[in-house]
Amino acid sequence: MPAALLALAISAFGIGTTEFVIMGLLPEVAADFGVSIPSAGLLISGYALGVVVGAPLLTALASRVPRKTVLVSLMGLFIAGNVLSALAPSYGLLTGRVVAALSHGAFFGVGSVVAASLVAPAKQAGAIALMFTGLTVANVLGVPAGTALGQAFGWRSTFWVVSALGVAGAAGILALVPHQEPDPDAGLRRELAVFRRPQVWLALAMTALGFAGVFASFTYIAPMMTEVAGFSSGAVTWLLVLFGAGLFAGNLLGGKAADRKLMPSLYVILAALAFVLVAFVFTAHAKVPAAITIALFGAAGFATVPPLQARVMAKAEGAPALASAANIAAFNLGNAGGARLGGQAIEAGLGYTAPSWIGAALAAAGLAVALVSGLLDRRTPASFSAGERVLAR
Repeated sequence: MPAALLALAISAFGIGTTEFVIMGLLPEVAADFGVSIPSAGLLISGYALGVVVGAPLLTALASRVPRKTVLVSLMGLFIAGNVLSALAPSYGLLTGRVVAALSHGAFFGVGSVVAASLVAPAKQAGAIALMFTGLTVANVLGVPAGTALGQAFGWRSTFWVVSALGVAGAAGILALVPHQEPDPDAGLRRELAVFRRPQVWLALAMTALGFAGVFASFTYIAPMMTEVAGFSSGAVTWLLVLFGAGLFAGNLLGGKAADRKLMPSLYVILAALAFVLVAFVFTAHAKVPAAITIALFGAAGFATVPPLQARVMAKAEGAPALASAANIAAFNLGNAGGARLGGQAIEAGLGYTAPSWIGAALAAAGLAVALVSGLLDRRTPASFSAGERVLAR
């Protein structure tokens, strides 16, 4: 693994911890601010919407800036947002979350391009998966540890530690990521031109729908496990470890599968995600089946990430940075929409398992879009470039 990928993974670890740790701390934050759990869920939606806005905007503004400089600057913004969160006197915690989120999408968008540039074309999905390994390790180690820390010493302590992780990530980028001069032909017009391609929009739709399915259920994993499965609040930490282990395995397997056969892999993974979410509605009522399903849910959910990211970069060949960042925005647009739909189902009195039904329907919709996109590939094979044939086969 190139050292630069390790640096990107370190930063992804910090970003992943701050994004996902709030799920395990929802009951504590809700109690501290005197709001309902669905209302506290807006902290997740707000973060996701910050990614949606920040990803294309900051990537576009930095199109002519050396990528290493961009990545370090984005980590600085990430640190500032988490410090604001730690200091938030009230539900203004949302402000700090949004500031940190502005850096998230652009970081993973630019980072994906850097990761792919370090390896041969046939290994690009695997390189992207290695960068996202930091995000999955965050769920195995960072999120459970952050949840336990927040439960023991208050949720603010978690955000102080995450701020320190951001400092470590920035130092890793400075030390290990090689300097890359910006493409002299780069510019906003060239980056925007790829959005005239219908397949780019279909790739973004796959991402948004697939991850809306994941977050419709995962956002409310803590209350689902305590209120339905009967776990104690302290057990949520270990359940998140199981989910994170699934993420880690799914991410690596998804990257390997995508390097072999990208679209067939997407079909299988999205179908598996829908199936697991349907099963979760029933297994959530007993502790052992619920724990097993959580691990499978994590694996199916994150196995989608490398192939979805590789797909949009293939379809945006020639100017992938903004499209790559837009795909990260699509992930988080799905996160926000899924979290909101899941919360509405709970508020409607349908129970804590209802979000899994919604998630399954959204994942199935993502699969339908993938099938349409694959059909278009078969109808227009002559339009493929060499790079697209490598990644989109």
